[in-house]
Amino acid sequence: MALWAQMTPQLQYLPTQTLNELYPDTFPLDVRHYLASWIEEQRWENFDVDNMEQKPQARRLLDQMVHLLQEVAQHNPNVVERVKLQHISRNLSVFQPQPMQLVRTVRDILRKERHILAQAQIPQGPPATNGTPQPAREDGKTDVDNLVLKVLEIQNCRQTLHQLQEDLNWEKQEIDGAVFHGLYVSAVCALEQCQSCLILRIKSWRWEQHRATIGVHFDDNLGPLQTWCEQLLGVNGNLRQELMLVKRDHGGAEQFHTLQESLTHLLQTLIQSSLVVDKQPPQVIKTQSKFSTTVRYLLGEKMAPGKPVLLKAQIITEAQARNLGQQGVVPNENVGELINSTAILEHNTSSKSTCATFRNMSIRKIKRADRKGSESVTEEKFALLFTTEITITGCESPYSIQAISLPVVVIVHGSQEINAMATIIWDCAFSEPNRIPFIVPERVPWKQMCEALSSKFMSEVQTQRCLDGYNLHFLAQKIFDQPDISEDFSNMPVSWAQFNKEVLPGRNFTFWQWFEGVMDLTKKCLRDYWSEGLIFGFIGKQHLHVILQNKPNGTFLLRFSDSEIGGITIAYVGPNDSRKIQNIQPFTKKDLDSAGLGDRIRDINCITHVHPDLPKNDVFKKFFTVPSPPNPDGYLPFKLTTVVNPPQAPSSEEIDMEALEGILSSICQNTNKDLH
Repeated sequence: MALWAQMTPQLQYLPTQTLNELYPDTFPLDVRHYLASWIEEQRWENFDVDNMEQKPQARRLLDQMVHLLQEVAQHNPNVVERVKLQHISRNLSVFQPQPMQLVRTVRDILRKERHILAQAQIPQGPPATNGTPQPAREDGKTDVDNLVLKVLEIQNCRQTLHQLQEDLNWEKQEIDGAVFHGLYVSAVCALEQCQSCLILRIKSWRWEQHRATIGVHFDDNLGPLQTWCEQLLGVNGNLRQELMLVKRDHGGAEQFHTLQESLTHLLQTLIQSSLVVDKQPPQVIKTQSKFSTTVRYLLGEKMAPGKPVLLKAQIITEAQARNLGQQGVVPNENVGELINSTAILEHNTSSKSTCATFRNMSIRKIKRADRKGSESVTEEKFALLFTTEITITGCESPYSIQAISLPVVVIVHGSQEINAMATIIWDCAFSEPNRIPFIVPERVPWKQMCEALSSKFMSEVQTQRCLDGYNLHFLAQKIFDQPDISEDFSNMPVSWAQFNKEVLPGRNFTFWQWFEGVMDLTKKCLRDYWSEGLIFGFIGKQHLHVILQNKPNGTFLLRFSDSEIGGITIAYVGPNDSRKIQNIQPFTKKDLDSAGLGDRIRDINCITHVHPDLPKNDVFKKFFTVPSPPNPDGYLPFKLTTVVNPPQAPSSEEIDMEALEGILSSICQNTNKDLH
């Protein structure tokens, strides 16, 4: 770059014709300036321009030059310079057929620059001091020379300005068209991508809200999504304003029409996607019972002032919800009569939220669809549809918007609630995102069911302790009616019928009815016992035999009854003469309301140590609430029953104890639970 550093001050003294000859259109001055260092580092003099074998090397130099010039253009903050350099880089393609011509051009330019610098160093008269002209010689030659140089400088300056003005006019025309259009296309594309991400996040929020029914973690904070919506609305408005200004200043350029249509569509989608059901209605609704729900509009602060916005609710069937998703048309037919079905969107300045809260809603009556086969009313799903018209500040016309709730089941009697909740649980646990309302699979893998049952149990009981491998294995045996202790149920499909249509073998209740009874009992009476690991939970009799067979008499554990809904029983090792595993008659919620589990354990004399070998009075002491009743004979108000095995159940000698212990040990490793 040393050569260019010396050459730059001399350019102002060169006539325009000399500059044009030195830097032709095929290799303008800009290339020499921006790529000065790289140009001077290359060995142009080593080329034999008549030797075609050096042509590939020359082409590589051309490609490098184009690439470097494009990089310079890309990082140039001046849009005029950037466009100009990009234009020059494209023009360099003239050298592609004959790259040796580029070598000859650059080599000649460098030679001419050296020649000009050599001439500039020849003394032309007495040197000036500090730029001040020396006193004129007698013939006035020095003054004339200086005057000639000044005039030449003025001419060069004027010609340069004229050339720059012509270039600027050309660049302005290009910017008005292609550059402005490119910038707008880029901005609209970026807005479209960002808005797509927002809508996906809103859908994800709704999906997480749906899954929260079975206990999946859900952050219900809509603040960040509201800010995102408002920002995109502002960007859309600014771009639409800029487009109007450009069309006004440039005669309504046709290339901007498509962009305007895209912005209008994006605006409509954003406005319509910003209505969400913040607080869902109960998913099991009993007719004639009051309930509430809240709908939030994420662009509430941008609503046009004036007439209040009234939100209307109606109940729709699954078929109507499906048509709504396909056609977007509000159904005319009312399938249910809703009381207090309107609410006003109101802005809360402290929370910066705009919500319509439907208080004291009620379903007076419901119209059922025709059912097929064994379908029950508790399997029929409805939803609440919320609709309104809204006007956004800066928009001329109102927009029709709507939001739909999660599916609900409508019942007329409390006895239907458990079966209705089974429908909701299956829907929330196994439906797919973006499904057609309200399609769910008929069968799911057992491992997927395990996740749902454990999550729902923890959520309902409000505990951090999940169902372990023993519990889930027994639940699988229960639902599949498979007593084989070694069976791997992970990928076995479980159907809706097995979940809550078919009764369990030998029982008069379904799997879900039984499981829900256990959850309800644990939530209301046994939460602390369960959370501290004092209740073993779901376990079969064969597992019981393996775990307790070698324990001292009086060793016991707490398990959920598999023969009674909502019961917990005590399994213990009987007296030494029999050493059979026995079970105390299950305690229900009614039993535990009269005397807590801790007090009952304390008062049963035949149990002494909770599995594996902890004294019961030490473990359960904090749950004792009343002194033991005086009873010298040790009479218990509940009866003890021996374990009832399946018909012709094998004795301990007939069971392959080693195999059973190996299987249980494997389960323990998977659940970090010590077998003994």
